[in-house]
Amino acid sequence: MNPMNTASHPQQRQFNPYTENGGTILAIAGLDFSVIAGDTRQSEGYNIQTRYAPKVFRLTDRAVLAVNGFAADGNMFVKKVKQRLEWYRHAHAKDMPLHAIARLIQTMLYARRFFPYYVYNILGGIEDDGSGAVYSFDPVGSYERETCRAAGAAQSLVQPFLDNQIYFKNQQPALGTSHPAHLPLPQVLRLVIDSFTGATERHIEVGDGLEMFVVLAKGHDLAGLEGIAGLQEMSTKSDGERIFVIRRELKKD
Repeated sequence: MNPMNTASHPQQRQFNPYTENGGTILAIAGLDFSVIAGDTRQSEGYNIQTRYAPKVFRLTDRAVLAVNGFAADGNMFVKKVKQRLEWYRHAHAKDMPLHAIARLIQTMLYARRFFPYYVYNILGGIEDDGSGAVYSFDPVGSYERETCRAAGAAQSLVQPFLDNQIYFKNQQPALGTSHPAHLPLPQVLRLVIDSFTGATERHIEVGDGLEMFVVLAKGHDLAGLEGIAGLQEMSTKSDGERIFVIRRELKKD
């Protein structure tokens, strides 16, 4: 082909800085606790890049952030959020409240709206009044407080399950009874494990390992956590809110 004739034909060059790295995250808020969970598989297409890439990160003793989407953007965003929280801690000698962290994340995401962080964030933890809270974000900062939310590759599988089991959609209570406003911690943990077990069976981008972070309000006893294998405390002090992480194996095929 004559290289002099190529100018007469339309040509296009594209560069896409983003990629999708799979995985799934979810969070559920209880009366005085929150559970935030994510799997550990990082993939691109049909290739598994690593079987242990954490998607859930402790921010403070009362706040945990789960990120999913483009792994490089997610890791950088978590790093920047932790940096801002450390500046706040040095300036005010206390940790930032959960609702303020949610607004901080919204501001940081919206500031990058023209070249956004390609990540879906879910923030879970304990508010100042001791109630469990979950905030979900889109990549450009739109957010809302919810009782439960899933995001990631298996969102279409997990969210309808949570809608049914947490919000009791398409369920009728028994005659003379009503659905509970909040589920107890042991039942929430079982729902989280069931959600990821089912997602792993049906989605190739979910699997390998499961990390569940449990944030308990101040004064909450450890009922429901006794005897759980793989339980590890991540709190910095024992007289306030407490954070625990539970790790489980998922299918690796």
